[in-house]
Amino acid sequence: MAASVEVRAPLEHTDGTRSQVQRWLKAPGDPVGANEPLLELETDKVTVEIAAPVGGTLQEIVKPEESEVSPGELLAIIVPLEVSPEGDAIADAGAAATPAPAQAGGAPAQGAPLRGAAGASPSPAVRRLLAERGLTAAQVRGSGSGGRITIDDVLAASASGDGQPAPATMPPAPAVAPAALAGDAPPTAGTRREPHSAMRRRIAERMVESVRVAPHVTTMFEVDLGAVLAHRARHQAQFAREGIPLTLTAYFLAACVPAIRAVPEVNSRWTDEALELHNAIHIGVATALAERGLVVPVVRDVQALDLRGIARALGDVVARARADTLAPADVRGGTFTISNHGVSGSLVAAPIIINQPQSAILGVGRVEKRAVVVTEDGVDRVVVRPRCYVTLTIDHRVMDGQRANRFLEVLVHELQQVSN
Repeated sequence: MAASVEVRAPLEHTDGTRSQVQRWLKAPGDPVGANEPLLELETDKVTVEIAAPVGGTLQEIVKPEESEVSPGELLAIIVPLEVSPEGDAIADAGAAATPAPAQAGGAPAQGAPLRGAAGASPSPAVRRLLAERGLTAAQVRGSGSGGRITIDDVLAASASGDGQPAPATMPPAPAVAPAALAGDAPPTAGTRREPHSAMRRRIAERMVESVRVAPHVTTMFEVDLGAVLAHRARHQAQFAREGIPLTLTAYFLAACVPAIRAVPEVNSRWTDEALELHNAIHIGVATALAERGLVVPVVRDVQALDLRGIARALGDVVARARADTLAPADVRGGTFTISNHGVSGSLVAAPIIINQPQSAILGVGRVEKRAVVVTEDGVDRVVVRPRCYVTLTIDHRVMDGQRANRFLEVLVHELQQVSN
């Protein structure tokens, strides 16, 4: 009998990240291929697929759906295939699990991965969106690599009405949860209950914990982005020809480097014994995922990159965040964070909750034309300039307001002096 093989949660989930089993793609007794996805793990940061390390039979699921999982914890047991002397794979007679019954109408067993017409399995985010919009993978034409369905494909099919309602093999979720949780009041007439996703629960826990452990203080400056917009207008087309999106956020990342050098406490971590000041500058960029929450992919070693390198790295991680293809390593190790909340129309957000265990977070508001007074040759006059508010929310244990103001002073100076 072949020795069983354990499937364990990845060890690289660090920095306090916890996981939850979101969905099993196989049932006990199902055959599995080597490197075939077995389950989805969802954290407060990303959703990752865990693949089978060997081919064989899924003998036991140790952690059912919605179970909390720690790094390295046992998830399942696989009985691998044995190989005959002739080199043929044979099933292990000891894997005596009962296969999951087929559903009526020839539908795949519950948990089987959805596949589009091109045969490419959609990402976890796409599968969730398909279910929310009442569509099946076969009803959506994929525009991604190898015909893979993207989030934009699902949204386009839903908006155009090209997709038809999903077949009745999977009934829609009830508008009201069938029973209230113990201790919860039942929903009143005209209300409905939407269970929290694992991502939303983790975000809530981290926000409450951050406010509990760190006294938050926010300072605000205003910056004129005329020089940045002029520089972007001159170089955006060339960057685009190289496949690099030149966004305003890239300029803010670049300006953070001299500002952090002037105030290194911004790029630090508080401990009870000492303040840990980081030499490398790894900046997380808060990225909204439509209605699914928020992730913070990290642009690493920003201090070693020029504007082109920053824009390229930023475009890569943001694109993968929105396609739900981030790896756990992409959201680890940030030392500072930027929240560009202005992209959704916000002028000011304060305080923005600090991403623990960091010491500060930069907020960038919406860019708009404003009438301002300028003095030239001793004469005041009113001009219209593109401006926005920037905020720095700090852990008041780490630094005082004067240091936060100094950071923003340098940041604003750098942005207003962009040239060439």
